[in-house]
Amino acid sequence: MEAQSFGNNNNQILPLPREADREELEGVVQVLANVTKLPVEVVKPHLDALLEQLMKSKQEQPFYKTATESEWITAFREWAESHRRDTPLLSEYALSRAGIYDDEESEDI
Repeated sequence: MEAQSFGNNNNQILPLPREADREELEGVVQVLANVTKLPVEVVKPHLDALLEQLMKSKQEQPFYKTATESEWITAFREWAESHRRDTPLLSEYALSRAGIYDDEESEDI
């Protein structure tokens, strides 16, 4: 059986729930309508939006969770190449403790 899908507001294609799931979802809508004392027509769009958000977050995973070793290497090299090469280097003094911390304040301690 071919999976059906529907588009969301962002033109992404999300899978439609199976028939059994649809029946359960209709039951959930009815329960929510009863609990909130709102009509089904008001509750259903909210449940649909929640399901869409949950399905979207399930599909989208951050780079660090899905990247292969070669993708990490490529991304790091691209990041490194994106920096200017003519940035002046720091002096030895700038990297020293005296250059980082003001010695006058440390003498007061």
